[in-house]
Amino acid sequence: MALALLAQAAAAQMSSRPSTLPLNRYRNGEETLRAFAPISEATRYSIVKFNVDGATVALGTVVDTNGLTLTKASELKKGKLTCWLAVEKEVAAEVITTDEEEDVALVQVHAQGLKPVRWDTDQVAEGQWAITPGIAATPHAVGIISALPRRIRPARAYIGVQFEFTGSAPKIQDLRAGFGAEKAGLKPGDIIVGLNHVTVTNREQVVETLREFREGQTVNLRVRREEKEFDAEVQLMADRSGQWSAEVDPQERQRRLTGQVSQRAEGFEQAIEHDSVLPPWLCGGPLVNLDGKAIGLNIARAGRVTTYALPARLVKQILERLKTKAKSTAAAGT
Repeated sequence: MALALLAQAAAAQMSSRPSTLPLNRYRNGEETLRAFAPISEATRYSIVKFNVDGATVALGTVVDTNGLTLTKASELKKGKLTCWLAVEKEVAAEVITTDEEEDVALVQVHAQGLKPVRWDTDQVAEGQWAITPGIAATPHAVGIISALPRRIRPARAYIGVQFEFTGSAPKIQDLRAGFGAEKAGLKPGDIIVGLNHVTVTNREQVVETLREFREGQTVNLRVRREEKEFDAEVQLMADRSGQWSAEVDPQERQRRLTGQVSQRAEGFEQAIEHDSVLPPWLCGGPLVNLDGKAIGLNIARAGRVTTYALPARLVKQILERLKTKAKSTAAAGT
């Protein structure tokens, strides 16, 4: 009887324990992040935290001892730019130049003796650990690599036309007010016969080609109106209302349900995908492996559990381009 009572007590005790993992032991919980503290300690002096008018907007990756730093360009809004160092000191900073194609800025941090990040240009593997350190003693987030480097198409942008569906030809049925096609003087009934000096014969060609361009870029259209042809420079625009995007691209509706994403979350030559949950203001810093070496530069929060990082090899190429561009600009200024 005594043994039976003990067994019942033990069973009751086990059933009273919580059936879920404590929050501090989740992947981004305090206990788990603390387990990666040695990696954060080894990298935090290669990272800065950028503020604009006192509000944190991005992390930065130090690339030389004189304060040159890479970060996400589109998060650096107008205002007073400063940055915090791991030594708990705030210093001035200024943008030198940017790579608009990859959304990377080269910033001069006015501090000496900073520690450049160590790059690892070896091929990453699906399932390997991916850590996002900051200037604190523990990292901001940990995750795993979920997809190898691949091209990320830009967000949908539009010239602002609706084609007729009675035939295959790219014949304009309607124009959206305020978009590039209307501003360029296109009219209903016009037929697009060329795009960037390449002949097009159907709607699908036009739509698929325009899919490769992002907001603000301009395309050259060859247009036939009755018996005459002419060229038109048309700028692509994003659909700020979201209504048109949801109609044309149903994925846009889903994206708006995933929480806050980066303002520029798409349109990269190559990107590693990992499942760390990073708010947009934590982009711009390095993504490191278990050796504390940077395998990429976090460039965008793209979904609920999707963050993109530019691969280290690409980042190093971008850095060299930015340095060359900065030198050319400085020489022209003198």
